[in-house]
Order: sequence, then structure tokens, then C-alpha cells
Amino acid sequence: MSQAIKETQFNFPGQISFYKGKVRDVYIFDKELAVVASDRISAFDVVLPRAIPFKGQVLNQIAAKFLQATSDIVPNWVTSVPDPNVTIGKRCEPFKVEMVIRGYLSGHAAREYKAGKRSICGVAMPEGMIENDRFPEPIITPTTKASEGHDEDISKEQILAQRIVSPSDYQILENYTRALFARGQQMAAEKGLILVDTKYEFGKLGTEIYLIDEIHTPDSSRYFYAEGYEENQKNNLPQKQLSKEFVRQWLISNGFQGKEGQEIPEMTDEIVESISDRYIELFEKITGEKFQKAPTEQIEKRIENAVLSHLAK
Repeated sequence: MSQAIKETQFNFPGQISFYKGKVRDVYIFDKELAVVASDRISAFDVVLPRAIPFKGQVLNQIAAKFLQATSDIVPNWVTSVPDPNVTIGKRCEPFKVEMVIRGYLSGHAAREYKAGKRSICGVAMPEGMIENDRFPEPIITPTTKASEGHDEDISKEQILAQRIVSPSDYQILENYTRALFARGQQMAAEKGLILVDTKYEFGKLGTEIYLIDEIHTPDSSRYFYAEGYEENQKNNLPQKQLSKEFVRQWLISNGFQGKEGQEIPEMTDEIVESISDRYIELFEKITGEKFQKAPTEQIEKRIENAVLSHLAK
């Protein structure tokens, strides 16, 4: 099995701090961030014990492609992608909310709906829907951005009342979110996919708002295959999807939903390899390109050299 990168512990010249996220290792400089997409995988806000080969490369390269493809809608933080697992860009001040947008009743929204709730984050959901039905219009269901533990649902009204984001900035975030989602859905449709839901993160540099982090990856988004969607809905069958939901479903079927006292099921080599294959499948399907596996023999050295090379410029 190919090597996977679970964590990095570099010490770069000019580095002023370091932040370890659920999946990314962030090296912070005065005006830049060097973000290493590791092969860690999280579900239910828990980092699972085994890393997934090529997952970080998949996420980093899909995000790079979509950030470039949406730069006419909103400026983004990226200045360089010097390695398949590394993105370097502007150091922005992140907004403390994630802008989640949903075109369909799936995932968390579907679980809330099944529990009898008819609103999420203060947004009404129509009666009479079944799981994976399309909403009449996409709905924005923000979450708080937790540095540790669970992100929490929050309404627009709460965000404004708690002054987490100013009213003028929030309107811009909403507008960008809807425009990005429309572009993402259009690009997915061209590849025979449906972009079901996703999340966007934004930051500010001076007075300008930037799109930051990843976009339209299997960690931040859910995709269905367009072919068979209507037939499956009509017959109340599960949708064939490309997203991290299959990992969540595997965990649920093995008695784990991130709740206290629950144990993460054993991740066998077969499970790890199957997850890796699914990530690569999504890369090829959503980009229309053949995935080129980066060498993993000395993966940490490769990444370190790429960042050092950028810093030396």
C-alpha cells in the first residue's frame, strides 16, 4: 500500500506559528500561509485513526482547480500550488462562520428532517419531502467555525445579533455563496454530476473579502450521479454519490457517530484502500482528468522541499 501522510512537523524559515486542523497542517508566516493537505480523514468531527493514501493530493488539486475556475466571481487566497499536497496563499482573517449551502435534502439536513424538524438554521424546509429531494431554491444553513470539536448550526439572525459578521459583510458572503454554488452546479452538470451541497469559507484582508480554504472537494461537498437520480427518487432508493458520506455511513453501520462512549471501528487495509479509490474516482469524475499519483516514497521531504523552494523566491 502507498504511504500516506498523517501529520507534518516542519520548521520553516520565517514561520511564526503553526495550526493543525482536522485535515490540514497550516504553517503561518507574516503575510502568507503554507497549507499542507494531509491524508488524515475526519467524520462526525473526529479524526479517524488511519490516513488515506492520496486523499490530501485529491483535495488539494480539486480545490486548486475550482478556486481558479471561480476567481472571476470572488478573489481567492491562493498565490501558488508548489506541490500536489501544498497550497500557499494570502494570510486572511477568517470569518468565524462557514457558509453551508444545500440544493437537496441530504446528509445533516435529511437527518434533522427525519427527526421531525421543519427548519434548519432558521430556514424553513417544505413539508412532504423525502430524502434527497431537491429544494425549491438552495438554502443557506451556516455553521459556527469551531477550532476544536463540533461545528454548530447557527441562523443568520443569530450571526448578526451576536455580531459575528457585520450585516454588510454577511450580505456579500450570501451573494458569493449563491454565485459559487451556481457555478459549481453548472460545472458538475457538465460532468454528469449533481452538486448537492457544499460549504465555503471566507476571510478578510484589509477591506476585501476573499474565498479561502478548499472548495467543491469530497470533504466539503456532496455529489450525486445525475444519471438515475430521478428514477431513484421515484422509487425511494438511495442515490449513487461521490462524497465522504459513504465513510459516515460505514461508521454508522458499525455503531459510530462521534458520540461519547462510542468506539471507532477498525479500519482494515481493505477499507483504507477502498476509501482511497473513492477519492480518486471523484477526482477523475469531477475534473474529467486522469489522476496522476504523486510519488509517496519520501512524501514529507518532497513537501518540505516544495515549500522551501517557494520561500527562497
